[in-house]
Amino acid sequence: MALAAGIDSSTQSCKIVIRDSASGELVRSGRAPHPDGTEVHPDRWWEACQAAAAAAGGLEDVAALAVGGQQHGMVCLDEDGEVVRPALLWNDTRSAAAAADLVAELGGGDPEAGQAAWAAACGSVPVASLTVAKLRWLAEHEPAQAARVAAVCLPHDWLSWRLAGHGPKSQGGDGALAALATDRSDASGTGYWSPRSESWRLDLLKLAFGAEPLLPAVAGPDQAIGETPGGAVVGPGAGDNAAAALGLGLTEGDVAVSIGTSGVVSAVSAFPTEDPSGLVTGFADAAGAYLPLACTLNGARILDGAARLLGVDHAALDRLALDGPAGADGLVLVPYLEGERTPNKPQATGSLHGLRLATMTPVHLARAAVESLLCLLADCLDAMTRLGVPARRITLIGGGAKSEAVRRLAPAIFGLDAAVPPAGEYVADGAARQAAWVLDPTAGPPLWERAGTVLFSAQPAPRVREHYAEVRDLVWNRPE
Repeated sequence: MALAAGIDSSTQSCKIVIRDSASGELVRSGRAPHPDGTEVHPDRWWEACQAAAAAAGGLEDVAALAVGGQQHGMVCLDEDGEVVRPALLWNDTRSAAAAADLVAELGGGDPEAGQAAWAAACGSVPVASLTVAKLRWLAEHEPAQAARVAAVCLPHDWLSWRLAGHGPKSQGGDGALAALATDRSDASGTGYWSPRSESWRLDLLKLAFGAEPLLPAVAGPDQAIGETPGGAVVGPGAGDNAAAALGLGLTEGDVAVSIGTSGVVSAVSAFPTEDPSGLVTGFADAAGAYLPLACTLNGARILDGAARLLGVDHAALDRLALDGPAGADGLVLVPYLEGERTPNKPQATGSLHGLRLATMTPVHLARAAVESLLCLLADCLDAMTRLGVPARRITLIGGGAKSEAVRRLAPAIFGLDAAVPPAGEYVADGAARQAAWVLDPTAGPPLWERAGTVLFSAQPAPRVREHYAEVRDLVWNRPE
């Protein structure tokens, strides 16, 4: 039995699953925490990976492994492979002004023209999370550190490099920067790789950073990028959303709706997308296709806040919401509770409309909270389908997908059947599936059966969406 290991190096922790490469059966697993903060020294990821591997019984007997990692983070190395400064993570927002500057500069001073130019160049419009904006911030705010940068990579690239036996010279490593490798999914989240041409855009890198440091080689989905000292093949890995899509076995027309602290809607597409509005980022996936993605700042915390306001737990909130009428008799929550990304209204606040004596009840507020969350996420899907991305079914994952009300109301709001797979480590599973694929590239990704998925259906409720949109637009068009 050949074993494949999948590693999920996320913002909060490192999780490892070890599976039978043929059947997908879980053999063992382990995890270890990452430190808090929006900047982290990559050595902490390496330490957590080693601890998680030990908790999983070691990696000595695995035949192949791959890493799924948090996207966009900026890892800068000097000519000896030393980390120049702690990595800026995707959720570090100090680069927001740098992103806006880059948009305006590529548009010749016109932000709207700049958005269109960036979308055409790399499929995405820069925001604070993208690596390109973080590099501009580094060049402007830490020029001495920027001058030391010989190579730039992403969190999963760096961890794959370490697992393949490379490392900084100060720690006995070879400092082999030329051995750095990434995959197309994570490269597509940098802001200087084009999904359409499948190549680095060094002109955009230089625009942002003023120099052209070494970038990782972009490996194909089934291409080995090295071996561990123990002889395990190292796969190219992937960004976390692409790894999750691979772990879920999504194909064209499948839409993943992940409801965590924030919300992420992604769909497998056969063609690259370009959205000048910036609402949809045109990423690649981990299997040779594309993964357009839209995200929200508000997710499951909408439910947390409603439960807290009503003084109930989440199970009671579900019961109240399911007892309420569709559309909550006109009560609408616009849930921009912490600003919003889709639409891009970072200073917006939430609004409650249609409050009357008849709707001033727990069931109405609970229903409005769940419907608002789903309508917000459905807005993300609408932004994708306007670009021609097909959508035939949604798959609900993340903590918010545990809500019975979310599961039962989602098909009505989205107008699509909703599949809810059993809880799992889908990023790590996708990395493991890729590792198994690399072991036998001729066979394609292994088809691992996943038991326990529940399908929910309901009659579409377009009037709920329409009324939400009417109220939402009052907020959308209101000056901040």
